[in-house]
Amino acid sequence: MISLEPITMDLFTQYKFLSGLRRGPLGELAFLTAQADVEENSYRKDLWLKPLDGPAFPLTTDGKTGGFLWDGPHTLLFQSTRDPEQKKRAEAGEEYTAFYRLDLRGGEAQKAFEVPLSASLLEKAGEGVYLLAVDWDLRFSKAHQLKGGAKEALLKEKKEEKDYQVLDEMPFYFNGAGYVNKHRDALFLYEESSGKLTRVTKEAFSTGSAHLSPDGKQVLFTGQSYTVKRKNKSGVYVYDRETGRTTELLKPRTYDLYDALWWGEKILLLATDGKRYGLNENAQFYTLNPASGEVALLAPYEDALGSSVGSDCRLGGGREWVQEGDKLYFVTTLGGASQVYCLEEAGEIRPVYTQAGSVDCIDAAEGSLYFVGMQDGKLQELYRWDCQAQERDQLTTLNEKVLAGRYVALPQALPYENDGVDLEGWVLLPKDFDPQKSYPAILDIHGGPKTVYGEVFYHEMQYWASQGWFVFFTNPRGGDGRGNQFADLRGKYGTIDYDDLMAFTDRVLEKYPQIDEKRLCVTGGSYGGFMTNWIIGHTQRFAAAASQRSIANWVGFGFTSDIGEDFARDQMGLGARDNVWNSMEKLWEHSPLKYLDNCSTPTLFLHSDEDYRCPLSEGYQMYAALQQRGVETRMIIFHGENHELSRSGKPRHRIRRLQEITQWFERHI
Repeated sequence: MISLEPITMDLFTQYKFLSGLRRGPLGELAFLTAQADVEENSYRKDLWLKPLDGPAFPLTTDGKTGGFLWDGPHTLLFQSTRDPEQKKRAEAGEEYTAFYRLDLRGGEAQKAFEVPLSASLLEKAGEGVYLLAVDWDLRFSKAHQLKGGAKEALLKEKKEEKDYQVLDEMPFYFNGAGYVNKHRDALFLYEESSGKLTRVTKEAFSTGSAHLSPDGKQVLFTGQSYTVKRKNKSGVYVYDRETGRTTELLKPRTYDLYDALWWGEKILLLATDGKRYGLNENAQFYTLNPASGEVALLAPYEDALGSSVGSDCRLGGGREWVQEGDKLYFVTTLGGASQVYCLEEAGEIRPVYTQAGSVDCIDAAEGSLYFVGMQDGKLQELYRWDCQAQERDQLTTLNEKVLAGRYVALPQALPYENDGVDLEGWVLLPKDFDPQKSYPAILDIHGGPKTVYGEVFYHEMQYWASQGWFVFFTNPRGGDGRGNQFADLRGKYGTIDYDDLMAFTDRVLEKYPQIDEKRLCVTGGSYGGFMTNWIIGHTQRFAAAASQRSIANWVGFGFTSDIGEDFARDQMGLGARDNVWNSMEKLWEHSPLKYLDNCSTPTLFLHSDEDYRCPLSEGYQMYAALQQRGVETRMIIFHGENHELSRSGKPRHRIRRLQEITQWFERHI
C-alpha cells in the first residue's frame, strides 16, 4: 500500500489561485493567477493565456499584474505596478496608474498609457477609449487638475493629513478598503490619443456597477449620490457619450441592485426590494422600461445569485454572470454547490451546469461555458462545458502536481434531521484512519451566516485531517443554497442554528464512535466566530474553542462595524422605527457576552486590527470577560490584516493563524 504524504500547514503557498477569466475574440482564454511569496509576505499576480491548442502559459512573470481586458483579437491591455514611476509618484502623494499592452503574436509588453488617478479597467468603449473605475477622494483627487503652486499646496496638505482621520460620513470605513470617508467610486472615460479624461459620474456619486451599450455610445450604471450617509438602495442611470448628459432611469429608493444590464430594448435588473426577507433577500430578475420607468418582474427566483461556497483556496474574483446575445448565464448556489443557470430573454430559467463543487467565475460563447472552479475535490482549475454535448473538459492542470501523492480526505456526506428539517453535513476522516483507534475531532462553522460549505477543497480542514483529526462541518439554518426562507435567521441567532449544530454534532458522534467525545474542539470565523462564542456560553461539551473575527455584543457591533447599523437592525429582527440604542434588550439577548457566566471552555481569540466587519473590540470584550472569569484564554491580534485573514491574508500571517489554532487544540486534548 502506497503511503500518502500529509497536507502541510504551509502547502497553500504552492497553490495557484485563478481569477478574472475572459475569453478573447478568437477563442483564447486569458486569466490571472496568484501565488504566495513567503519571503516577501505577499502574493505574486500574473496574467496567463490558454490558447486554442496546447497548455496554458504565463504572459507576465514579474508578479505585478492587475486587472485586464481584451484590447483586440491579439492584444491584451492590463494594469501593472512594474512602472518605476509608480513609487516616485506615490512618495510625492500623487495618484497614478499605469497600463500596458501586450501583443500575443510576439514581443514584450509595452507601456500603453498612464492616468493621474487610482484607476482600474472596466470596458473598452471604442478604439483607444476606455471606461475606468476610479477611487475618487473628494479632498485630494483633483490634484491632477491643478498646476504649479496650487498642486504643490494640495499635495502638501494631503501629506499633513495622513496623521489624522476626520469622520463626517457613514460608512466611514469599509473592510478591505480602509477609511472610505470622503471617497467615492467614480466613472471616467479615457481617450488614449489625447490623454483626455472625461468624468461620467458627478462629484458626490458612488457607483455600483457599470456597462457600455453594445455600440459603446452609452454607459449604463447604478449607484447613488450622497453627502453624509449612504443608503443600501441604488438608482439606475444612463450617460450619453455624444451629449455628455446623464438620465435617471430609476430613483435610488426601492431596490438593492446587484447589477443593471442592457437587455434588448429594456434594462435587466438583478435586484431585490428586501420586503419579504430583509437585507439578505435573494435578488430576482426585473425589467426596467427606459422610456416609462416601469419596473416589471421578469423571472421570480428564490435562490442566490453568485457563489456562496466557502473555501480558503481562492484569491481574486471574476464575473459570476455574463451575457451572450439574448441570454444571461449566471452562477447560483444550490445546496452545497455553486452551479450555472441561464435566463432566456422571455424570462425562462434553465439549468446549464449542475455538478457538485464550485464555479468561481465564468465566461460564455458559441455554445460553451468556460469557468474557473473547484471540482472533484481538486484545487482551482480552468474548465470548458459543452452545453450541447453535456461534456466537461479540464483545460488546465496548474494545481495537479502540488496535491499529487498527498492525502486529500474526501468529504463523507452525513444527512441529518432537526426540528423536522432535513439538513446536510460532511465529515473528513483522519489520515491513515483505523476504525479500532480513538481520535479527536473539530467542528468547523462557516461564516455569513448566508454562505455554505460544500464538497470543495478547504486547506485548513485538510491540514487537520492530515494531522489525525476528524473534521466535521454542516450548513445549519441561516445558510445559503436553499432559498430565502431557509436563510432567514432574523431575530433567531443562537436558537435554531445552535440547535442544528448540536444535533449535527450528536449525529457525527453516533455515526463515528471512533471520535472521543472528550476531545472535541470547535472553531469558526465571522458568523462562525459568533457561534463559537455562543457555544462556549451554552455548553461545556468542547475541550477547547478558537473564535475568529467574531461578534461578542450586538450593541457594540451595531455602532462599530462597517455594516453594523443595517446588519444589526436587520438580523436582530428590529422594526422599521427601531435603532440599536432603543433595542438593547433584544440585542443583548442574542449577544454571546451575556452568557459567559456559563463558560469554562479554554478559548483562543483571533482578530485583525484592520477588520472593520467584525471589529477588534468584539474580540477584546470576549477575551477580557474570560480573563475576568478566570477561564483559560489567549488572544492574538494580526496587524495590517482585515476580515479576510484566513483567505487572503499575508502568507506568513496565514501560517501563524493556523499554527495558533492547531497548537491551542492540541494543548487541550
